[in-house]
Amino acid sequence: MKNKVQLITYVDRLTGGGLKILQNLLEGEFKEVFGGVHLLPFFYPIDGTDTGFDPINHTQVDSRIGSWEDIRSLSSTIDIMGDVIVNHISAQSPQFLNYLEHGEESSFSDLFLTLDKVFPKGVNEKELLKVYRPRPGFPFTEISLNDGSKKLFWTTFTSNQIDIDVQSYVGKAYLNSILQQFHESGINMIRLDAAGYAIKKTGTTCFMIPETFDFINWFREKASSYGMEVLVEIHSYYKKQIEIARQVDWVYDFALPPLILHAIFNHTSEYLKKWLEISPRNAITVLDTHDGIGVMDVGGSEGQPGLLPEKDIDALVERIHKNSKGQSRQATGAAASNLDLYQVNCTYFDALAQNEDHYLLARVIQFFAPGVPQVYYTGLLAEPNDMELLAKTKVGRDINRHYFSNGELIGAKKRPVVQKLLKLIKFRNSHSAFDGEFLLKSTSQESLIIKWKNEEDWAKIEVDFSSLSYNLSST
Repeated sequence: MKNKVQLITYVDRLTGGGLKILQNLLEGEFKEVFGGVHLLPFFYPIDGTDTGFDPINHTQVDSRIGSWEDIRSLSSTIDIMGDVIVNHISAQSPQFLNYLEHGEESSFSDLFLTLDKVFPKGVNEKELLKVYRPRPGFPFTEISLNDGSKKLFWTTFTSNQIDIDVQSYVGKAYLNSILQQFHESGINMIRLDAAGYAIKKTGTTCFMIPETFDFINWFREKASSYGMEVLVEIHSYYKKQIEIARQVDWVYDFALPPLILHAIFNHTSEYLKKWLEISPRNAITVLDTHDGIGVMDVGGSEGQPGLLPEKDIDALVERIHKNSKGQSRQATGAAASNLDLYQVNCTYFDALAQNEDHYLLARVIQFFAPGVPQVYYTGLLAEPNDMELLAKTKVGRDINRHYFSNGELIGAKKRPVVQKLLKLIKFRNSHSAFDGEFLLKSTSQESLIIKWKNEEDWAKIEVDFSSLSYNLSST
């Protein structure tokens, strides 16, 4: 992966087009701005119940946005990251429909996880309550087979997303077929989606257990054989995230977004600096993504303190709701579907009350933090919350998944805040200091000084949190 700012985007939400139009944008309006692009699910269908994260066919590009040939064309001009959804497949997939038709006689019978496959001797309440959940309720859905029999299938996220057995021969073959198709189409980076939930085992939380690391290592080695790097997407306690980082190519720094917000809201660098001292260096840094702003990543675990005190996390969430004039509250938790227990749904721009100076301050801290920065398409254009789309779909995360017309995109790019952000991105991409040593200076809690040094080249930011201002200097 190039040490340059990456773009993360849906293919169909920039100018309402497909892969060809996206390539035109990256070669035109945003020429030489990004070192790579993470294409959010582009396989069939892009408009499922979870916006592509419930694939019916993971090896088919949705024809409404293009083809594998278009992917190959794009990969000839820029590095591409694609999602491999390892935990589940759509209930409308040919594989699952075949299983419903033929039951245990189906060639895909070993692909899917049922309750009795994980708990062959039965399960009690204590064991069920031990299973870690990203959303309310139990992770099972009762589904009738065509012969009238019923089974409880593992459905970690929604009833339309049937969990697969990644340890079975057919499960591994399924995942390998995706990697092979990606490789043949020029994709050289993989985001391993929802990997933390992929392994289920009796008597455990079924989340990030030792066997999960074994699976991630198997997947990473398989991807490496195709010349691909792997980014593991996991929301977890910060110490576990550090542990995960030691065993994979790349991890997300999901703790950074709430810590930067906390620093700005409270005029202190105390907790942010503590994290920057220990954060994984093989990280992809983000402020916003297609999901919400994570808070569990800075919280405690099993009585152990987190990166922020619990009262500060509660105050942080309430401040986001206040800054967004209550819009984020309408899109978060029980107020919206696709419930997530650990995320606040809001654009980062609105989380900062649309204050352009504070927004650019947050971005410059992100760009100077250890790791490779990734910028979400709505964040690139400093987009406010899309309340119209939220009202239409009633899906909380859609508040930050705007569809841009061509006119909207051109207009947004001309805004001073976006022009300044583009200038920062180009600086981060072009300065050789960021290929050198990260230095965090010892300062008071009201300030933050970060310096990157590569031989004689250096770049430095000095942040004054009392005035919420910064100075950027370099050779």
